[in-house]
Amino acid sequence: MAQVLEFKLPDLGEGLTEASIVTWLVQVGDVVAVDQPVVEVETAKAMVEVPCPYAGVVTARFGEEGTELPVGSPLLTVAVGTASVDTQALGAPPVSTRTVGTSSGGASSDANEGSGNVLVGYGTAAAPARRRRVSPRGDFSGAPSAQAEPALEPEPEPALEPEAGPARPQPRTGPVPVISPLVRKLAREHGVDLRELPGSGPDGLIMRSDVESALEASGLEAGVPARGAGVTGTPVEAAAVAEAEAFETELVPPTPTPATHDIVTGGIRVPLRGIRGAVADKLSRSRREIPDATCWVDADATELMHARVAMNAAGGPKISVLALLARICTAALARYPELNSRVDLAAREVVQLDEVHLGFAAQTERGLVVPVVRDAHARDAESLSAEFARLTESARAGRLTPGELTGGTFTLNNYGVFGVDGSTPIINHPEAAMLGVGRITPKPWVHEGELAVRQVVQLSLTFDHRVCDGGTAGGFLRYVADCVEQPAVLLRTL
Repeated sequence: MAQVLEFKLPDLGEGLTEASIVTWLVQVGDVVAVDQPVVEVETAKAMVEVPCPYAGVVTARFGEEGTELPVGSPLLTVAVGTASVDTQALGAPPVSTRTVGTSSGGASSDANEGSGNVLVGYGTAAAPARRRRVSPRGDFSGAPSAQAEPALEPEPEPALEPEAGPARPQPRTGPVPVISPLVRKLAREHGVDLRELPGSGPDGLIMRSDVESALEASGLEAGVPARGAGVTGTPVEAAAVAEAEAFETELVPPTPTPATHDIVTGGIRVPLRGIRGAVADKLSRSRREIPDATCWVDADATELMHARVAMNAAGGPKISVLALLARICTAALARYPELNSRVDLAAREVVQLDEVHLGFAAQTERGLVVPVVRDAHARDAESLSAEFARLTESARAGRLTPGELTGGTFTLNNYGVFGVDGSTPIINHPEAAMLGVGRITPKPWVHEGELAVRQVVQLSLTFDHRVCDGGTAGGFLRYVADCVEQPAVLLRTL
C-alpha cells in the first residue's frame, strides 16, 4: 500500500536549530531517489544540500525560498511505494499518510524506501533497527499542492486504564522528543522518565516546563537556575544549553507585553540572522565570558619575505605568507601550550590540548567565517598553504561543512589584507587566544644601527587571562616576532 511520508528538517548538529531555504532542487510531482538532494539550505555555519531519505514522488513542499525553518518543521512530503510512484505520476491520490519523527526522519520497519537518519552536511546513515510505529489518521482526498497544509499527526492510541487509580500514560517505544540538553539534565538529576512524560511543545516536544510540572506534581523542587542565570558545565555544554533555551523560547514565545514607542523611525533594518547573527552571538558571548587582554609588538618582516621569495624560487607549490605565519604559530604554541587550551568552568581547570587545530578568519560575501585546519602542528608550510587555499575556496563558494567550521583551538587573523596596521582581536570562544597580523608595509626602521626602509608588520595577541599571565603571553608574542624577524630562529628551535 502506498504511503505519503512527511520529511521534516532534520537535526543539523553543532547546536544549529534553524536553517533558511536557499534553493529548492525538486518540484512537486518530481520522482526522487534515496539520498537525492532535494533542497539547499543556509545555516549559521555553511550552505549545504539536504538529502531525502525516501524514494518516491514529491507531493508537497513547505516553505518558499528565503523562508527560515526551525529544526523539526515539515520540509516536504513524499509518496513512497511502487504503487504510489505510478499513481502519483497519473495524478491519483495517495493511499495513506504518515508523519516522520523530527530528528530521525526514518521510515517505519515495513517501509524500506528510507535510508535512515539525515544530518545536514553528512548525508544519511543506515536505518536503525527499531522504529516507532504510528497509525495513519486518514486518507487524502487528493494529492497535496505546493501550498498544502502539513500532514495530519496520527491520533495517539488510548491508554489502558487500570481498575483503580488515575490513568498512566504508556511509555514511549521510540525516540524521546526532546531537544534541549537542559531538559535532559533536569530529568536525569531528578529521576524523571522522559518516556512517560507527555510533551506540550510542537509534535509532542518535551519542554522544560513539562519536567518542572512533573516535579511539582511529585512534590519535588526543580532546583535549576532561571534562564540565563549561572548555567554551569563545560563550555561545550554551556553553549548547547544556551542555544537550546533560545530554541525553546522561539517555540513558546513569552506573553506579549504592551507595545512601546520605538524612537528609531528611519534607516535600514538588517536582521541579525544566518552567519551575521551567529557572528554577533559568538562575539558577544566571548566578551561576556572571557576576561581578555591584548599585547602587541612591531616586527621587521623583511627577512621573512626574503625567505618566502627564495622558497618559491626553488620550484614546487607556492608558499603563502599566511602559511609561514601559521608554521611560526604552531612552533610558538609548542613552547607556550597554555595558549592552546580551554577553560573547564565546571571543574575549574585549564585543559591544555595536545593537537593544534588552527582557525583562520576568511571574509566572504556571506560574512566572516573561520575555517579550521586540522592538525596544523603536524603540517609543513607547503601542506598548510594547500589547506588554506582549499578551505578559502570552499568558504567563498559556501561549501564548507559544519565539521570544517568547528573544533578550532587557536585562531590566526590576518586583517592586514584589509589594509590596516593593527587591531584588538576578539577571541573565538571557547578558545584561549588569537593572533592578529596587520599589513606588511615599508616603514622607516633602525636596522643594524642605521635608519633604513624595512617591511614592518604589527602583531597583536589577545589572550584569556584565566589561562596565563602577561609573562606567558608576552613570551609567546616575542617568540613569534623573533621568528618573523629572523626565520632561522624557527629552524634552531624545531
